[in-house]
Amino acid sequence: MIVSNVSLSGCAGVNGALCAAEAPLRGGSHRTTLTPTGNLVVAVCLGFIGTLGLVNNLLVLVLFCRYKMLRSPINLLLINISISDLLVCVLGTPFSFAASTQGRWLIGGGGCVWYGFANSLFGIVSLISLAVLSFERYSTMMTPTEADSSNYCKVSLGITLSWLYSLVWTVPPLFGWSSYGPEGPGTTCSVNWTAKTANNISYIICLFVFCLIVPFLVIVFCYGKLLCAIRQVSGINASMSRKREQRVLFMVVIMVICYLLCWLPYGIMALLATFGPPGLVTPEASIIPSVLAKTSTVINPVIYVFMNKQFYRCFLALLCCAAPRRGSSLKSSSKVATKAIRGVGVNAPHRTNDFLFMVASLGQPAATVPQLGPSFDATNDITKAPSSDVNKPVVVSLVTHFDG
Repeated sequence: MIVSNVSLSGCAGVNGALCAAEAPLRGGSHRTTLTPTGNLVVAVCLGFIGTLGLVNNLLVLVLFCRYKMLRSPINLLLINISISDLLVCVLGTPFSFAASTQGRWLIGGGGCVWYGFANSLFGIVSLISLAVLSFERYSTMMTPTEADSSNYCKVSLGITLSWLYSLVWTVPPLFGWSSYGPEGPGTTCSVNWTAKTANNISYIICLFVFCLIVPFLVIVFCYGKLLCAIRQVSGINASMSRKREQRVLFMVVIMVICYLLCWLPYGIMALLATFGPPGLVTPEASIIPSVLAKTSTVINPVIYVFMNKQFYRCFLALLCCAAPRRGSSLKSSSKVATKAIRGVGVNAPHRTNDFLFMVASLGQPAATVPQLGPSFDATNDITKAPSSDVNKPVVVSLVTHFDG
């Protein structure tokens, strides 16, 4: 990386961050260490990522505003992720793209600090929102309470906390705990990874643990628990559950792989630059993890939105200028189903099956949920339709928030 250990004598607070960034950029004469061909390749990649990310995330917002059926609490978390990714595409990628095309950073030291802060803020918001989303899915499935589709309080709290949490970890470099400065070949800016001071190293360790490892562990834990729950439910209706189990497993694996692909190289690069000998991470090598991290703005809408059946149906309807086709599991959960589960939990002798019934019935339309009386036996198969409606099979949605 190109940032040297800049002396901060005479610089304090926000001015300290600005001094650290302006030292290698003073006069705007600093040029990238990449060759013209290397700059061209980086510019093409950033242009492609910025354009696709902008289009994908704008499309998500258009669908959310256009179709009322998408305005549920869980989908509001998806919108928060899209907004943070969209802000990266609008306020971050264009500047690094322009710097790559010109072979030098164009907006000075102050712009470098702003770029590093803004992109770190939006990136961490996206990461924390993914963790909040996984926890919301987990808590919805595991907690035998009614899921009110009009209750936005818990999700709004999660969104607010994701922004506050990100600010907690991105504001300190503006006031002296580490600093923002040029990164890699000089066409992007981020945290100063190369300073070997205790001040800088302590910040980078905390950033790595609390903004990369902790969200990843939350995601793995929550989706792992959901998969275990689905495996248990497959004993109720094996033929129906097996296909759903495989689909959810596929989505979870894709989520985890893409998370690691986008962010783990960047985290490893930062640690190597911080703890390794000087020159271990070359400018040419450091630009690759930075570009991979920005691909999350393209991948997130595809995985979390367009692989969601609700959004996909609305997307097709938007293309065809028609009304969206309603699926059998548009509701995130059924109040009737939850009340029925509560009845089973109180009166049925086999309490160990309560959890399986709760998971199996989440997402069923209220009209198809069999009414369970006090004498209902917990060993009955609730996936069978009532005798008065034998020609209308009950559609069971095991994990409705994955596929709408």
